[in-house]
Amino acid sequence: MSQVYNGMAASGIPGAVWHKSRHSNSQGACVEFAKLPGGGVAVRNSRHPDGPALIYTPAEIEAMLSGIKDGEFDYLIAD
Repeated sequence: MSQVYNGMAASGIPGAVWHKSRHSNSQGACVEFAKLPGGGVAVRNSRHPDGPALIYTPAEIEAMLSGIKDGEFDYLIAD
């Protein structure tokens, strides 16, 4: 199996099954996530599926999701 690393082409991640939120808008402005073997998560821009992927550890994803659920990033949403 190939080494998965930050910045690699998302299309080059073996076995990645990408999922987009059902809250994504009709213009495709969303990110997609794929669970990796070992528990990591790859993230890509849905408008550029062959572009670079960011790779996160399970702990990083857990911290981000906890912050989102707690409203810590609500200020990022335009009024």
